Amino acid sequence: MKSLNRRNFLKKTSLSTASLYLASSIACSQEKEATPSGGSYMGDFKDKKLEKVRIALIGVGARGSGHARQLAAIEGTEIVAISDLYEDLVDRSVRNCEAVGEGKRHQEIQRFFGDETQWKKMLETIKPDAVFIATNWKNHAPMAIEAMKQGAHAFVEVPIAVTLEEMWDLVDTSEQTKKHCMMMENVNYGREELLYLNLCRKGVIGEILHAEAAYIHELRFQMEEQERGTGSWRTPHYANRNGNLYPTHGLGPVAQYMNLGRGEDQFSTLVSFSSPSKGRALYAEKNYPENHKWNQLKYNGGDLNTSILKTALGRTIMIQWDETSPRPYTRHNLVQGTKGTLAGYPTRVALEGGVKGATDSHHRWAQGEQIDLLYDQYEHPMYTRLGALAKKMGGHGGMDFMMLYRIVECLRKGEALDQNVYEGCLWSAVAPLSEASVAQGGMPQQFPDFTRKQWTSTNPLGIIS
Repeated sequence: MKSLNRRNFLKKTSLSTASLYLASSIACSQEKEATPSGGSYMGDFKDKKLEKVRIALIGVGARGSGHARQLAAIEGTEIVAISDLYEDLVDRSVRNCEAVGEGKRHQEIQRFFGDETQWKKMLETIKPDAVFIATNWKNHAPMAIEAMKQGAHAFVEVPIAVTLEEMWDLVDTSEQTKKHCMMMENVNYGREELLYLNLCRKGVIGEILHAEAAYIHELRFQMEEQERGTGSWRTPHYANRNGNLYPTHGLGPVAQYMNLGRGEDQFSTLVSFSSPSKGRALYAEKNYPENHKWNQLKYNGGDLNTSILKTALGRTIMIQWDETSPRPYTRHNLVQGTKGTLAGYPTRVALEGGVKGATDSHHRWAQGEQIDLLYDQYEHPMYTRLGALAKKMGGHGGMDFMMLYRIVECLRKGEALDQNVYEGCLWSAVAPLSEASVAQGGMPQQFPDFTRKQWTSTNPLGIIS
C-alpha cells in the first residue's frame, strides 16, 4: 500500500465514495506519522503532583452523570464546573455532587448549558485541572484538544476519536501541551481482566500467541432515544458506517496483556469483514411507522463485524462487534499462550498439566467455583485494595469507580497513568481501519504508529498495588 501513490491507488481499486474518503484519510495519516509534533513523548509521562484535582465535566447524560457522582466521592477532588446542552441534566449532576462531598467541597459548582459554545466558555473561564468528556462521539476529539490547550488534562469516553486525523491531532496536542489525554477504557479495571493481566505478567500461560476480543451487546432498544440520549446520535452511525465502530472494550485488556505499544510488540495490520445489514432495518420496520425517521435510513453497517489484527511479532487478535443481534452479552476476553488459555464469558482457565486443585489437564476448563483457587493465589493487588469499595460505589460492577479512583490517584501522586494517549488512539483506530478494509473487500490496512517509533521505550503496564 505504501509503495503506491494516491493516484495509482485510486486507479487500481474500485472504491465507493466512502472508501475513497477512507483511503485519503489513511494516506494523510501516513504523512502525519513522518512529521514530528514538536512536543515531548507522552508514553510514561508524569506531571507535577496535584494536592487537589479541580474537575470539570462536559456531558452529564447517562454516562457522564455517573462519572460526576463518583468523582465527587473521591478524596482530593473538587467539582468546579459542569456543562451540558440541557439545563435539567446539569442541575441533576450539580445536586448529586453537592450531596456527596464532605463539608463544602462541591458547593460552588458553575453551571454551563444551552448551546454548543458553553463547554468552551467553561474551559476558558474556569481553567480546571482535569476535564472529563462524555458526549457523542464526534465531539470527543475537539473537546479533548481544546481542554488540553486550555491547560487541563483530558479524560475522554470511548472511542477517543472517530477519524485517524483526529487521533493524530490528539497525540500532537498532548505532546505539545504536555497534558495527559486518556481514553477512559473502564473494562481494563474489571476483576477478571485484572486477574488475567496478573496471570500473564507472571508467565502462567507462557508466551502469548493469540487473543480474542469483542463487544457483543444487543442495544436496539436505544433506538427509542430519538431526540436526545445515546440512540439519537448512535443510530445514524450504525446506518452510515460499516466496520467495527466500538472496538475498545474487548481490545483494551488483551492489548495490555500482550504489551502492545508498550516495549514488547506493536499493532501492525488489520483485515475486516462485515455480515449483511439486516437487524436494524427489521427492528425499525417492526416497531415504528413507515414514515418514521428510523425507517427512512438506509442501514449500511453489517450486523456483525469480524476483524483480524496482526502484530509486529506475528501474534493475532480476533475482534468482533455486534450491537444488533439477539444473543447474550460477551467480550470474549480470551488470551492463548504456549502453556495455557484464559477465557471469559464464563470465566475459564485451561493450563498444561491442569489447574492445581481443580483440573488434571488442559482438556477441561477450570471454571465456576474452581476459579476461586486462582483468585486466592493471583488476585490483582489493586483489586484487593480497592475491590470492595469499587463494588459498593458501583458502575459496571465497580470497574468505573476503580478507573476514576486510579485517575485521581495518579494525578495526585504525579504518576504515569495506566493508559496513555497512544493506547487510546491505537485501540480506537480499529474503527476507521476496519471501515476502510470492509469498503475495499477485506484489503489489509496498516496501523499508524502514533508513537512515531517511540513505543519501544514505553514501559509495560505494571501490576500496580
